[in-house]
Amino acid sequence: MTSVQELENTVASLPKEEYNQFRHWFLDRDWDEWDRQIEEDAEAGKLDFLVKEALEARKSHKLKEL
Repeated sequence: MTSVQELENTVASLPKEEYNQFRHWFLDRDWDEWDRQIEEDAEAGKLDFLVKEALEARKSHKLKEL
């Protein structure tokens, strides 16, 4: 198995164009993981408090127009 240090060295030695391709792939992968976690948290009810806070703010006229 490849160590983190080996990966770091490999990434550091990539030509600029390949580094940019890798960076784009890695960021996309990171955002996909973030989206998956948000979906799981929403389905599990872990984000329900945000809806409650927003409804309470609207009821007390504390929301601002964007």
